[in-house]
Amino acid sequence: MTKYNELLVEANKDKKRVGRGIAAGQGKTAGRGTKGQKSRTGKKLRATFQGGQRGIVLSVPKARGFKSLRTPAQVVYLDTLNTFEGATVDNATLFEQGYISTPFHTVKIITRGELTKGLDVKVAGASKSSQEAIKKAGGSFVKTAVPLKQSAKKAEAAEATEAKK
Repeated sequence: MTKYNELLVEANKDKKRVGRGIAAGQGKTAGRGTKGQKSRTGKKLRATFQGGQRGIVLSVPKARGFKSLRTPAQVVYLDTLNTFEGATVDNATLFEQGYISTPFHTVKIITRGELTKGLDVKVAGASKSSQEAIKKAGGSFVKTAVPLKQSAKKAEAAEATEAKK
């Protein structure tokens, strides 16, 4: 019995030539059977064709409309920013306080209530009225990109370089 590692495998195997006579092995009907629509040359049947029966594609009800694949922004209301002690508010601090579910998605500040503290807000978006309210309270708003999630390897490497310092 031949061993798996001793098998002769050709990288560039020649294409099987069919319909080249009886002696060639795949002659006459060329592996298509004797008669029928599938044995003929020319136009082939589409993948969903079921021999004239009403196709499954036609019988299944269609979901009309449009489904957006964009993840909606996580909403943070302006009056919740009053609870922050630090001077800056970003995705990480909002996540630590429990106002957003993940720090790696878009965050948008929306006006509700009033802001009494002057904070430096650094998130992906804010409504115009909330931007004005932040500036009025003595803070600033900077539109920043959403932070990307690091792989475990990169995170370990970053921690190791910080530990050396």
